[in-house]
Amino acid sequence: MDNVCKVKSADGTPIAYRRSGHGRPVILVGGAFSTAESEAPLAELLAPRFEVITYDRRGRGASGDTAPYLVRREVEDLAALIAAVGGSASLHGISSGAALVLEAATAGLPITQLALYEPPYVTDPAVLPESAEYTERLTDLLARGRRDDAVELYLSVSETPPESIAGMRRAPMWPGLAALAHTLAYDNAVMGSGLVPTERLATIRTRAMITEGGCSPAPLRKAAKAVATALPRGRHRTLTGQTHEVTPQVLAPVLEEFFAA
Repeated sequence: MDNVCKVKSADGTPIAYRRSGHGRPVILVGGAFSTAESEAPLAELLAPRFEVITYDRRGRGASGDTAPYLVRREVEDLAALIAAVGGSASLHGISSGAALVLEAATAGLPITQLALYEPPYVTDPAVLPESAEYTERLTDLLARGRRDDAVELYLSVSETPPESIAGMRRAPMWPGLAALAHTLAYDNAVMGSGLVPTERLATIRTRAMITEGGCSPAPLRKAAKAVATALPRGRHRTLTGQTHEVTPQVLAPVLEEFFAA
């Protein structure tokens, strides 16, 4: 993979990115805890057909950060990246990164095609009080500098078993997660109320594909179908045997087929 490049976003924040391969540009947008490095395995598989751009979302890796955080600033980051790679690009987003891609599309960025994997919206308004409680607890923990507890809160809400969380806290990976704890608030902001934004999605005219894992939790699968239905040019696919932690080797051929059309 090529060396790190940087582009300045509209507010002056430097955004670090990498380019690999040749062809039409495809930007990969990661979810919680992800960096350009996290997206590298998928980028490597797509690089034979496309110019693939991976990047550190603001507040992560080699990118900068500017307070206060605003979702529109992350949209501006994507606008700067798109401009840097030629003025238009296809985008793929996973989890909260998928929600960010939708924010970029509703803002009118020059996106040629968009692909999403399991944007973690909800379809049942009855769970919104739980989302509000999570926001309150996360905000409090981060304000008090309790980064480890913020990570644990996120993992528990994501239905990670307690014994798995305990093992992760002892693992070498944990300090890296804690270092990105503040960005959990960014991901949470990108999700808005948490409900599928049906009316806003109806304004997106870009060709879109929404995929889900056949073994993912039912609420995620239901949300993926709802997003695909709301998008005027949306199509839906299920990847048999996959979970929210999708395997790059399974996802890549599906993306290649879609983006090559």
